[in-house]
Amino acid sequence: MSTQQGFGLLKGKKGIIFGALDDRSIAWRVALACHREGAEFALSNAPVALRLGTLDELGKQTNAPILPCDVTKDEEVKELMEQVKEKFGKIDFILHAIGMSPNIRKNKPYVNLNYTFYHQTLEISALSLHKILHFATEEVNVLNDGGSVLALSYIGAQRIFSKYNDMNDAKALLESIARNYGSRLGHRGIRVNTISQAPTITSAGSGIKGFDGMYAFAEQMAPLGNPSADDCADYCVTLFSDLTRKVTMQNLYHDGGFSTSGITETLIENLAKAYQNGE
Repeated sequence: MSTQQGFGLLKGKKGIIFGALDDRSIAWRVALACHREGAEFALSNAPVALRLGTLDELGKQTNAPILPCDVTKDEEVKELMEQVKEKFGKIDFILHAIGMSPNIRKNKPYVNLNYTFYHQTLEISALSLHKILHFATEEVNVLNDGGSVLALSYIGAQRIFSKYNDMNDAKALLESIARNYGSRLGHRGIRVNTISQAPTITSAGSGIKGFDGMYAFAEQMAPLGNPSADDCADYCVTLFSDLTRKVTMQNLYHDGGFSTSGITETLIENLAKAYQNGE
């Protein structure tokens, strides 16, 4: 992890972390960081992901219950919130780290999408945030006033990365849902934000064709380089903590400065060398 020292920033807080799969996933690293800072939480992922991943190991490390949930099914999301409320009472934070595109997995180009797959991309990667917030704040009311909700996004919501395909659209919708819900939950002191994380070496990221090129390009463009999953986890901790009580409806770039860089000297030099070599 980026630091082994805890500061007690989440002592006494409880939450739900969606999307941890293996020890390379950002949600996994967030869980470790939250545990380090004194939080208690439940871990949740789809049943198929639980079979493919190693979440039991994380549950043991963090003393966290593992609750399966298919976020495309209303009744399962509601049941999850009821289970969390029964175990913890009210909770203080939620991490949404859920994203999947069947079109990317099946190598369907954006101009020839399978629309059934497209609907699944939007439902799993974006509409699930709306559903989670609905059941957490309306149907079951498990989220405390003053709570914090974070969803992981990517700059593909604002700029087109061709290999990111229909996930560009999903992240744009995800960020819009976060802003809309943030505006409606402000009277309860609940903040809703998205973190636009740089390309990160995870199981999900490496499944995108051309990911290595995207990662290398961002690494050369960002003045601070690409932040790791552990760096992102530390950032999430600050946004779950009471230190950021007035931050809401924001898309927060966590990308080493990539989003505001035009071009860097390193990239210029490398491009010049490539042209000279006829690459």
